[in-house]
Amino acid sequence: MTAPLTPPPPPHDQSSHQAWQAPPPAGEAAEEHRQHGEYGQDGPGMKTELREGAVIAVAVAVSGVLLGLLWLWLAPHVPLVGDESGKSWAVYLKDSEGEQAAGVDGTFTLLALAFGAVSAAGVFAWRRRGGVPLVVALGVGGLLGSLLAWRLGVWLGPEQDVIAHAKAVGKGVTFSAPLKLGAKGALLAWPLAALLVHLGLTALFGPRDPEPPYEDGPYAAPPA
Repeated sequence: MTAPLTPPPPPHDQSSHQAWQAPPPAGEAAEEHRQHGEYGQDGPGMKTELREGAVIAVAVAVSGVLLGLLWLWLAPHVPLVGDESGKSWAVYLKDSEGEQAAGVDGTFTLLALAFGAVSAAGVFAWRRRGGVPLVVALGVGGLLGSLLAWRLGVWLGPEQDVIAHAKAVGKGVTFSAPLKLGAKGALLAWPLAALLVHLGLTALFGPRDPEPPYEDGPYAAPPA
């Protein structure tokens, strides 16, 4: 006797199985586990971010030395002149209507804005996926760098004791006033510029959140 002919079973729908990926090999799984242990799914761990933030804060603050030297070099000089009356000395502005003092503050502010933009671009180029510690370090480093530049420029600038300076150069001789930052708000130019530029670069070129998976898969909601 011959067995009855039966049609072959219909193929199973493999769409539900295709939605799931095969597990990675053992080597790849170990490497992925190691990377997730160091950086996590959403970026570096908090310890790594704190270490990187400390490096950024120190590097940005130290660059304030360059800002101070540039300020000392580019800032206009305020001319003073000394006059002797008896045994007392008086110091006057040679040009009472001059705007050199405002130019000193403006030079510092413009340089600080440029340093803020450059430091923010450098930090973004190094760590595109930055966290809150990196942004805070960028602002703190910019503020410390501004303070360092201010004090360094004043220290390396003309003598602070204008009476002694007038006596040294002589009566009626023009000399430069001490380097002075009249508008202390200029110290915030660097950190504010750094934060704004970093925020803009992150919004334009930062990593995007991945699209939710399986939108069109077998478990997607049926069309209305």
